[in-house]
This record gives sequence, structure tokens and C-alpha cells, in this order.
Amino acid sequence: MNTRKEQLESFERLLEIMDELREKCPWDQKQTFESLRKLSIEEVYELGDAILDKNMGEIKKEIGDILLHVVFLSKIASETGDFDIGDVIEFLIEKLVYRHPHVFGEVVVHNARQVENNWEALKLKEKGRNKGVLGGVPNSLPALVKATRIQEKARGVGFDWEIKEQVWEKVKEELQEFENEIRRNDRGNMEAELGDLIFSIVNAARLYELDPESALERTNQKFIKRFNYLEEHTLLKGKSLHNMTLKEMDFFWEEAKKQEKQ
Repeated sequence: MNTRKEQLESFERLLEIMDELREKCPWDQKQTFESLRKLSIEEVYELGDAILDKNMGEIKKEIGDILLHVVFLSKIASETGDFDIGDVIEFLIEKLVYRHPHVFGEVVVHNARQVENNWEALKLKEKGRNKGVLGGVPNSLPALVKATRIQEKARGVGFDWEIKEQVWEKVKEELQEFENEIRRNDRGNMEAELGDLIFSIVNAARLYELDPESALERTNQKFIKRFNYLEEHTLLKGKSLHNMTLKEMDFFWEEAKKQEKQ
């Protein structure tokens, strides 16, 4: 591991390289906040993939890519005189100290939940925050992630189930309402009730301290792996999925599941 001095030297070298790239590289010279926006989002998702894979080498690489974007965006802002990387760091330091009064102040907390509640309450008190409890949830978040953040923020001000097991009645209620709309074949209401059902399941996941986004992505990857097995072994037998019955496909699907257990 690097010493603190070595870490600071590496960060200084990174800033120097960014200065040089911005001055001499045609591609780096033409980049803007807008052109980097999509790339920055992509890098965060790649970090998410690496974390799910528990690949420390890839995690290190993707954190580096995100750090590059932090430095790059700060460099662009410094050229217009709006702010620089020092301002970014100082703002972050002030926020961390302010939102951790149990560490840097006299506030006493007994668990992580109290820390989260204090964090949300302090955010609402910050200068310039006049958008309400849910105002800090970005509109561009994927719907599943957004639902989780909305519920977490509502919990931060006490709007939550008193007993987590109560959520299952809500899930059952939403499922029943969804089934009712299916029977009526009302497409608009079906979609609305499906949304309510998913939202209630996200609530259940949150209450049991599970990440619905990660859970769904694990299932996506599991399905991909099993389906690829099915497709590959079908081709090895000289068959096509288009010409197979569901029962024939199920045979290879079950084989794939057995392979996973082994």
C-alpha cells in the first residue's frame, strides 16, 4: 500500500497529466461537460458491474476511470473560472464534516439508521436546498434506483412502516389490484398497477436491507448464463432453437441449473 505522501504525489502527477492533455491532445481539448456526461455515466455503470463481479482488479481500474472524469470536469470548469479541483475537494470536506456531527461534533448516535436520518435532515437544512425532501433525487436515475432513493429519503423524515413485516400486506394488495386490471384488460390501469406492485416490492427489499437493483442484475446474469448454455448445447446437437419445443428447451435449461450447483 502507498503512504499518504505517495498518494498525494500520485494525485499531483494526475493533475499535471490532465493539464498537459488538455493543452496538447486534440481529443481532450474539444471535450465539454456535455460531451463527457454520457461517458461519466457509463464509467459508473462499469464500476457497478465490477463490484457485482467482485473483481478487485476491475474495481481499481473503474475507480480510476471515474477519478479521471472528476479531474477532467474540474479542469474544464477551471478554464472558465467557475471552480477547480481544490474547490471541489473543499466543498466535499465541508459537507462531510457538517453531515457527520456525531464524528466532528457533539451529536450522539447509536446505529447506522440514526446516521442516515441525521444525514437527510441536515441536507434539508443546507443553504439553497428548497426543493423539499425528494428534491435531491435526480430525474435521470433509472426507475428502479430512483424508487429506492425516493423511499430512503421518505424514511429519513419518518415516513415508513412501523414494522417491516407490514409491507407484505401492501405487496399482496398491489398484486391483487394488478390481477384485477388484467382481468379487465385495461392496458392503462394494468401499467399503473404494475408500477405500484414493483414499487411495493422495492419497498420490501429496502426494509430487509436488500438492493433491488443488484438483485435484479444478478437474476439477469443468471438468465443470460443459462440461456447461453441452452443455445450452445442446442447448436452442438445440430438443432435450432426455432425448431425446438418448449419441453426440449427445458431439458437444457435444467441441465444449466445443475451445472451451476456443481
